[in-house]
Amino acid sequence: MKAILKKAVLGSMLVGALGMNQAYADNMAEGLNVVVTSDSHQTQLMAMVLSTQTLKKHGKKVHMTLCGPAGDLALKTTETPKLKPKNVSPSMMLKKIMGMGAKVEVCPLYLPNAGKTPEDLIDGIQVAKPANVAAGLLNKNFQNLSY
Repeated sequence: MKAILKKAVLGSMLVGALGMNQAYADNMAEGLNVVVTSDSHQTQLMAMVLSTQTLKKHGKKVHMTLCGPAGDLALKTTETPKLKPKNVSPSMMLKKIMGMGAKVEVCPLYLPNAGKTPEDLIDGIQVAKPANVAAGLLNKNFQNLSY
């Protein structure tokens, strides 16, 4: 009798744990809004790493806006240094997350203040519309990260 009771209790605990795990997954955000302004290559790379994990491991969306010094990442001519431990660069990772489906935009202030045009941008990167970025940041289904 004790063995049957023990199995029933363990079974109930397992079902409860699985239910909590599903509830946790159901409460997760739809994705991330990532705003990158830093000129630090380590900081930029961390933004790319977490965006990669969001896309790859969690199957969530990533919307990234590059502004200020980080806007340079959006340029076709930019190559940032490779960093340890994986020997990858922010510019390499940016292209990777775009290939994984991340939406990447440059803030509308960047191009005119950097003396650049939309033709200077990596294919697939658009100029952000402030109203759309603001709406995205206010969307409760997304988490916001700023670097």
